[in-house]
Amino acid sequence: MPGRSNGWWISPAIPTIANAVLAMLWGFSALGGWGDAAFCGDAAERDPACGADFDIAVRLSVGPAGLAALIALTAWALPPVRHSSNRLDALLTVAAFIWVFAEGVLFIGGLVAKP
Repeated sequence: MPGRSNGWWISPAIPTIANAVLAMLWGFSALGGWGDAAFCGDAAERDPACGADFDIAVRLSVGPAGLAALIALTAWALPPVRHSSNRLDALLTVAAFIWVFAEGVLFIGGLVAKP
């Protein structure tokens, strides 16, 4: 990995792991039922109207989540990006912020759906 122009060197594993953790958090919250259980209650006490509203939030967050995954995977797949430390850092940072935005969509949607 070539050195950075400013002399600092951070392993690309750090932003890659951050993206993977954010992707898992989104996956568990949106698809694994964590968000639904947190905002709408467990299976015995689940509010069906809240669940339907939270499903809308999940659908709205799929676009940003897919974009973040695409950016992160493309950053590693393209050799010109992968071999340029500054470009790789920039794309992985953008992807991480988009993951946070997708989580924010779930959170705001859950708050709105909550009875």
